[in-house]
Amino acid sequence: MTDAQKLSLPVTISGEGETDSPAPDRLIAGNPVFTTWNLEERDGLYAGIWRSTPGKWRVIYDEWEYFRILDGVSVLTGDDGSSVTLKAGDAHILRPGFAGTWEVVETTTKDYVIRL
Repeated sequence: MTDAQKLSLPVTISGEGETDSPAPDRLIAGNPVFTTWNLEERDGLYAGIWRSTPGKWRVIYDEWEYFRILDGVSVLTGDDGSSVTLKAGDAHILRPGFAGTWEVVETTTKDYVIRL
């Protein structure tokens, strides 16, 4: 069993989810479409499942986010030049003030918890 398989939890996504895309002034490449299934929203905490098709856009975080990649491949690059390639089983924390780019290389699904 791989590490990614050990980390897999059964997740049931129901419904079509909410779709969105990057703001035009943040889009760098492609035509990514986001789908979000919000599972919990309470007292400044948000949790759910997010999926994006390939593309690249600028991100600026004002909140804390913990996420784990369920499938796909994405590259997160900070304005400082740091870069991390994320794939199934990888977990990451984004802190308020992070700015850079998010590139979805292969359609990516993540579970997340956001704290405002």
